[in-house]
Amino acid sequence: MESIFLDVKNRMKKTIDVLAEEYTKIRAGRANPSILDKVSVDYYGAPSPINQVASVSVAEARVLVIQPWDISLLGPIEKAIQKSDIGINPQNDGKVIRLVFPQLTEEKREEIVKDVKKIGENSKVAIRSIRRDAIDKLSKMKKNSEITEDELKSGEKNIQNFTDKFTSEIESLCENKVSEIRTV
Repeated sequence: MESIFLDVKNRMKKTIDVLAEEYTKIRAGRANPSILDKVSVDYYGAPSPINQVASVSVAEARVLVIQPWDISLLGPIEKAIQKSDIGINPQNDGKVIRLVFPQLTEEKREEIVKDVKKIGENSKVAIRSIRRDAIDKLSKMKKNSEITEDELKSGEKNIQNFTDKFTSEIESLCENKVSEIRTV
């Protein structure tokens, strides 16, 4: 039965980790280097993430500066950013590339808030699905006389406690991201 609890806890924790990663990729009007995580540049024939071939820093609240270690990569980095779906046009001055994040309109903010809430709700659904699977396993164990009725009730209570804990963590992450979007 302990293995079921450990599995539940690990799967729910993984759901939280995926949610947190998703939220870092959502552009809230602030410059965030993680927006470039999925953008790769051709570096001597091998696709490499930008942060492995250049220094990426936040110059101002809405400006990212990309300074390649090899100046010949300026053009390829610029092209890779243009081809990506981040929706920001790079500015190349011959030494560094600047990404200026536009100010969000109120309409765009509310659209992003809806997306954030939807992603949060999908994570809650995943948590509840994990809970359902675990309770089904416990019920089968009870049916096969592997555990007693009391152990079943105790196990269900433990799983519900995990569910409540992780659901409130999702709500907290969601609220923080929404407030970040609305205050930019």
